[in-house]
Amino acid sequence: MDLKAQIQSLIDNAPQDGITPKLVAAIAPALSAIAQKLHHPQYHILQNLDEQWVLTTLSNRGNPQEEKQVIYAFPTLQDIPTSYSAGLDPQVIAAPIPVTHILFQLLALEPVDSIVFFDTAESNTNGIEVKRSDLQHLVQQQLEKNRPRSKGEVPPDIA
Repeated sequence: MDLKAQIQSLIDNAPQDGITPKLVAAIAPALSAIAQKLHHPQYHILQNLDEQWVLTTLSNRGNPQEEKQVIYAFPTLQDIPTSYSAGLDPQVIAAPIPVTHILFQLLALEPVDSIVFFDTAESNTNGIEVKRSDLQHLVQQQLEKNRPRSKGEVPPDIA
């Protein structure tokens, strides 16, 4: 599924409350901008049988008290290292998920700091990290750009 179809799917499957589909459409350019920097239209995310994504805690080698929670995303089942137990542990499955849907979910995943997207098994030490805070900032900028202005309001970028 191409990025345009993925975005349309997000809009179509949003709660039809009159607001959410419009918000998803408004942030679509931010999701697409990041998705275009990644190399695959979908990635496999490890999850448990309750469909909760598997988190990995990473510690800073220089400062072990400094930790972050990440989720790993792999382009194919074959690219998932055997150390992650996918296919071996009946409690862990790898679900294929469109890249824009992963990014959209990241916005709401409070305990998650980043998603690391790997492109091949050979590069599973060198992934592309998408930080939740960076994505939230980009989305906020997109929402500000699309915010309707009242008639008397002065634009913030006026010189």
